[in-house]
Amino acid sequence: MGHRPSGWWDGGVFILYAIVGAIIVGSLAGGHVSRLGRVHLDWVWLALAGLLVQVALFAPALADQVGPIGPAVYIASTLAVVMFVARNRVVPGLPIVLVGAAFNLSAILANGGYMPADPGALAIAGRHVDAAYSNSVVTAHPALPWLTDIFALPPGLPFANVFSVGDVLIGLGIAWAIVATMCFDRSVPRVN
Repeated sequence: MGHRPSGWWDGGVFILYAIVGAIIVGSLAGGHVSRLGRVHLDWVWLALAGLLVQVALFAPALADQVGPIGPAVYIASTLAVVMFVARNRVVPGLPIVLVGAAFNLSAILANGGYMPADPGALAIAGRHVDAAYSNSVVTAHPALPWLTDIFALPPGLPFANVFSVGDVLIGLGIAWAIVATMCFDRSVPRVN
């Protein structure tokens, strides 16, 4: 398939910055972090299972041992998170997260269980190629290149890495959900 860049979960770092930024914006706008506890989400166990599988899958100790099952496990764990988001799409911002997650899943499926990373973006992020299993791969001709990891956080930022259009949408949707929940005194609708 190609060379794999090092890193745990490439777009996750961008999403982490979106979460922190949203909490800051929500607080500056007069919102309350305590309101985040009012959000009722169904199938949280499915999202946690998918994310924990990815943490384990890309951990250095396991990444060297994964072998050919890695792409299938990555697809299944990503699908679990997409299903969780789809189930909770009535929460403000989560429809945007769903579109971003679908974009990422599409790119991963189209590229055989990997998220291609642009070599130029990797260079900007200061990342290097690693031989262990990773969710990303550098390939000459990725399918759906506009949905792959084509953007980069610069190396001056902590945990600089590459990210995709899907990651941007996921980050924006999560940020919207956080700010809306923190700033508006209303219950988030329950999933039926």
